[in-house]
Amino acid sequence: MFSKSKGMWGSSGKIKNIHSLEQLRHLHGVLMRNATVTEQNSSLLVETLRSISEILIWGDQNDSSVFDFFLEKNMLLFFLKILRQKTGKYICVQLLQTLNILFENIRNETSLYYLLSNNHVNSIIVHKFDFCDEEVLAYYISFLKTLSFKLNIHTIHFFYNEHTNDFALYTEAIKFFNHSESMVRIAVRTLTLNVYKVKDNAMLTYIRNKTAVPYFSNLVWFIGGHVIELSRAVRQDVDHRSKDRLETLIAEHLDHLHYVNDILGIDNEFLNAVLTEHLLHRLLLPLYVDSLTRKRAYGLAEDHPHIGQVLSLFLLSQVFLIIKHPPLVSALAKIMFEGSEETLAQHPIDTTGITKTSFIAFVAPSESLESSLDSSRDETESQKQKRRPNYRDIDSPTPELAQEESFVIEEEGSSEGPRSEEGDRDGESVSSEAGADGSSVVLDPPPRPKATMDDPPGAHASTSVDSNITDEEKSLAASRQGSEVMLAKRPYLAAIFSALDCSHGDYKALLTLCLLHAMCYNQCITPELFESISLTFWSQNKALYNAVLAERLIAIMNQACQPNSMIRPVTLDIVCRLVKVLVSSQDGTCFLEDRHLACIEGAKEESVLLLRNYYKGDELFLDMFDDEYQTMKRKPLNVEYLMMDECMVLRPTGTPLTGIDFIKRLPSGEIERTRRAIRAFFLLRDLSITLRKETENKLPLTKESQLIKLADKLDLNNSDLIGCTVITKDKSPQRVRRFLVISTHQLVLVEPDNRKLGWGIARFVGLLQDLEVTGDKDDSRSLHVTIHKRSMVSPHAKSTPILNARFSFDDHIRCMAAKQRLTKGRQKTRQAQMMAISDLLEIPHSTGNYGSALSAHPGMAMPVRQKPRTTATDRSRQSQDRTYSSPSQSRRFLGSQSEPRQPPVGKQ
Repeated sequence: MFSKSKGMWGSSGKIKNIHSLEQLRHLHGVLMRNATVTEQNSSLLVETLRSISEILIWGDQNDSSVFDFFLEKNMLLFFLKILRQKTGKYICVQLLQTLNILFENIRNETSLYYLLSNNHVNSIIVHKFDFCDEEVLAYYISFLKTLSFKLNIHTIHFFYNEHTNDFALYTEAIKFFNHSESMVRIAVRTLTLNVYKVKDNAMLTYIRNKTAVPYFSNLVWFIGGHVIELSRAVRQDVDHRSKDRLETLIAEHLDHLHYVNDILGIDNEFLNAVLTEHLLHRLLLPLYVDSLTRKRAYGLAEDHPHIGQVLSLFLLSQVFLIIKHPPLVSALAKIMFEGSEETLAQHPIDTTGITKTSFIAFVAPSESLESSLDSSRDETESQKQKRRPNYRDIDSPTPELAQEESFVIEEEGSSEGPRSEEGDRDGESVSSEAGADGSSVVLDPPPRPKATMDDPPGAHASTSVDSNITDEEKSLAASRQGSEVMLAKRPYLAAIFSALDCSHGDYKALLTLCLLHAMCYNQCITPELFESISLTFWSQNKALYNAVLAERLIAIMNQACQPNSMIRPVTLDIVCRLVKVLVSSQDGTCFLEDRHLACIEGAKEESVLLLRNYYKGDELFLDMFDDEYQTMKRKPLNVEYLMMDECMVLRPTGTPLTGIDFIKRLPSGEIERTRRAIRAFFLLRDLSITLRKETENKLPLTKESQLIKLADKLDLNNSDLIGCTVITKDKSPQRVRRFLVISTHQLVLVEPDNRKLGWGIARFVGLLQDLEVTGDKDDSRSLHVTIHKRSMVSPHAKSTPILNARFSFDDHIRCMAAKQRLTKGRQKTRQAQMMAISDLLEIPHSTGNYGSALSAHPGMAMPVRQKPRTTATDRSRQSQDRTYSSPSQSRRFLGSQSEPRQPPVGKQ
């Protein structure tokens, strides 16, 4: 009992170096002596495995003999033997963690090849772990993901066995694609993307022929299941109480779309062809597009899966915002523009023929992914040919598929002949349009009518417009008649246009506008496809724009300017954007017809009249007016972020208690109604100026060119300078000596310029309109000065001061003078801004109230770039103008709450 104590590994003495070949030999001996796992040695084995990983990582960077010994003793085989025993959870977790750390940190390619050379890694991958344990599953998936980052054209052959046609790393991982844990699903997606990026023809051929159809079909069905769950959550929502659940489901749908777009972005021709067909025929067309109308005949299927029209518009907007694969996007857009229910319903709904692509329906795969992968291992090659679509050999691509007039990829060994050009076999009229990758993915719609949405007969959107007025009138009449026929034969397009009706609110209209906006800026849709329905978003000649859409948009503008309007500010914002891109070219030329331009001008006048009702000559109105303008300019609307918000699929609410941003809901109370009227005025004024190709010269109220900036050099000769000590009120107070200067719009703290006598350098500038100044009760020589920084998130948010300090002056006289100048400077600045607002709203005002608002008082500092002060003659003329102003003009001024008339500056 008094013998020398043993070390943790059972040997006497201390370990000299834990990172060495000698230590690895010792750990190998520990594994040999503990080949059988028991409760007594489990803790020892866990620590041994952890130490082995540390030594191997050290050896990878410092001593190559460490890996030589590891491979000589075939220590990975010991890991596998330990797994095959009935070990506890902790040993499995430690082993997976050891392997994960090992492969994640190895940098030497030779060491990596040694580890992968004996196929023990693949044996560990296919080992039957207890995946009911979440921790074991997490480390297993993390191990697989780490291995996928090591894949390249050199290492792929360690995982994919071309002779046995087996790829355990990929097939075992994709079995967890629909796991309930989001982190597991994300790891599987990362792994599959890493696999698809490897340019190995044999491996990609295996994935295409053996796993592409079952994986993508089950993936699409899984996405559709989430959409159905999302639709159910939207229908069951009561008073916005399920926002958290909706947020989770929408985020999941966005993850699906980004994953699909990442696969398509790898640009693997054959995988893209399979994925595009399954997305179109099993999800987007039958579930998303069909739900716009819900009139498709499904034969014996009485209650086919569907979602609400609002959710359909929302999800389609996300699709066009995220997916950037031209064959898929153009095919989907063409069906929405030119397709009908008959185009899709003419194909039979046959749930037993899931491997065929001759029908369009949202149906479950014939078997699960795991069952499909397991059964395929036991099938012969000939049976695989009969049960799987026969895609082209990846090593010898041929253009035959691009010439086929069949929507079905022909199966090898099939006795069926090719379809005829008329496509009349079995009563199906089916054709195809070759995508960019040669794949056939699009159903041809019924023959297009001769008259397009707004095109004159025999003309297209790219043709020039004749200047003859009679011809224009005839063209307009013909296009209107063609538009009615067009919408009657294109129900999906008609449903989109009908959703723009805002008679009962903008619930559907907002999502429809987002859809049009997303399609407009998706570069995968060609201008020719837009021009086929007179959407001149990217056309050079916009004279033949879609008048039906323009009139619907103008109607929304008019409704947004009504006192009790149900149009949200975000809706009007997107409407103005669409009008600009529809009728205004890149050089600013406007092709809008006079009658439509007159309607827009009328809507702008309505917004002016509406805002006059809320106009009050008080500081609150001025703050709201300036805040709304600054918010719109600094944080413009982002439609992609807008379509991530779960509140978009719920009915508009008017209470701020839901936490929904002001622009996305209806106003609540007088203040929010004023804000909405202000925003509508800004949007329509900007639209009017853009269409008339004019320049805004009245907004913002305070021009940047008139402001003094930091580090500007000012001429302070003949200026009133009040010296003071500025003491900040933050956690680390600072005392600095500055000179206080009052400019036209700003408070300026200057420091004398040592290089030029009589000049100063601006060290701080702040707007007088945001100034708050109070005296110090305990010290008559001090002032408390605060300059607020208005929040761009919400006017109701607590403002953050950009200056919060105490100004200490030499005596109380200078303190009183400074307070008087600061107070009057703030008052005059705000009066001048209220006068500018009244000019914008065309409200007549009395010049006596604002005539001296911005006149420079004696001693006011002027920056060197500003004009000289007003002369005495000018002030005399202004005084005469005030004397002879008529009383009737004063009574017409609507700002009844303005301050009383002040005496002219310089005459007090």
